[in-house]
Amino acid sequence: MSSTTDPSRSPGAPLLTLEPLLDVIRETAARVGWQTSGLQKTTSTEFEGRWKGESTRSAYLFLHHDEWPDCSVDVFLDETSRGLRANLALVADLHPLPDLPPLPEALEALGTLSERHLPTGLRTPVTVRLRLADAAEPGTDAEIEARLKAHLSSATIAAGAVEVRSTVEGILHAYEAVLSDPTAGGLLDLDPESPWG
Repeated sequence: MSSTTDPSRSPGAPLLTLEPLLDVIRETAARVGWQTSGLQKTTSTEFEGRWKGESTRSAYLFLHHDEWPDCSVDVFLDETSRGLRANLALVADLHPLPDLPPLPEALEALGTLSERHLPTGLRTPVTVRLRLADAAEPGTDAEIEARLKAHLSSATIAAGAVEVRSTVEGILHAYEAVLSDPTAGGLLDLDPESPWG
């Protein structure tokens, strides 16, 4: 449906539901070279406790770029009675633990990368996840993943498609800058031939 017949798709209209927001993010990503590699939608209506009576619809969108085949941008969108929320996360494997600086230093270096390249004014948490495939494995064999996240503010979403498009494009270009940063190679495992990719 075109924006001329759907008021929610006009450039200045607030994005009030999940689908228009999802469409704008997908279209923006495709225009700058990030292709959709997966999409999952969920609906939840059964809550107890403090969330009783709430309902939520969520979408998980997975983006990949031909230049960085071992990385992804994972997009999470959530529609609740309190409004829409959205964030994008650059997801990349790190080098094996023995090849990394101590974790506090590695986390700080990832924070520096994020701060250097991501647009100012956004909430930008940094996460490192470690996983052992089996409890008996030594800790040095842990798979380790970094997530550099950027949240879309409620004001950006309420401003409509033009503002969301501009912000998402800026975030995706920032992730490209992170991946191209010479200092990233000491942290992120970007080698497609690596057994850790």
